[in-house]
Amino acid sequence: MDTDNPLGRFLRARRALVSPQDAGIPAGGRRRVAGLRREEVALLAGVSGDYYVRLEQGRERNPSVQVVDALARALGLEADAADHLHRLARPVAARPRGRTRAERVSPVLLRMMEGWHTTPAVVLGRSLTVLAHNSLGRALFAGHTYSGDLMRLVFLDPDARTFYPDWDRVAVNSVAGLRANAGTDHDDPRLIATVGELSLKSEEFRRLWARHDIRQKTRETKRFRHPMVGELALDYESLTVNSAPGQQLVVYQAEPGSPSEQALSLLGSLAAVEIPSEDGEETID
Repeated sequence: MDTDNPLGRFLRARRALVSPQDAGIPAGGRRRVAGLRREEVALLAGVSGDYYVRLEQGRERNPSVQVVDALARALGLEADAADHLHRLARPVAARPRGRTRAERVSPVLLRMMEGWHTTPAVVLGRSLTVLAHNSLGRALFAGHTYSGDLMRLVFLDPDARTFYPDWDRVAVNSVAGLRANAGTDHDDPRLIATVGELSLKSEEFRRLWARHDIRQKTRETKRFRHPMVGELALDYESLTVNSAPGQQLVVYQAEPGSPSEQALSLLGSLAAVEIPSEDGEETID
């Protein structure tokens, strides 16, 4: 993964997504570039065209906070993407990377999840691999080729578009979440392996990764078409695990009294029958 000028790559990718109309700029005649031209971004941000060109080319690497804020507004960045732009403009010196350690889930968190008999819960690593789940969380994602890796499940699993009725939205949010998890640490071996494999095997992933969308996984209603219990519409909350930076606890819940709650209850009954766990995951029974 090319890491020589991440700020410039981000700026180029994001301006390509902004139409002149969205920015309030007359489109004019024939345009040779997708989105905004460099001089148009510079105009919207209130900086000189030459200065902006130097930023994109990596010849200027110390923009002020005010300039970064102005660029974020010019590009219409949401909060997570604007924060990411600030991190790219003020990179922290990377610590020497030692041997990559296995991501482990706290025994206390595992015991806590064990008591949630009506609530699916999973713990995700930085590359959205499933590090642990309770019984109902395992049952929710069981039966797929990549049940233990949510990125590969979305982009490589043969039944992903059936399992996720809103696959297009899930795909966009998954890639944006992976970029948010990675932050500016593009040397993470797990991230390199995940992005490399998905880029080779999935055209959809390559297209979405090139957009540089940044969006933290927070809360949403997600629809599933489960092979055993049918349609499920579940609300989820994604919580950071402060004792293990990079890990996320994702907890799902159905609306009380809804058909999804009934289906989830049925899934819980079926989960009482042991479902084989995926390699590399910690299972709570």
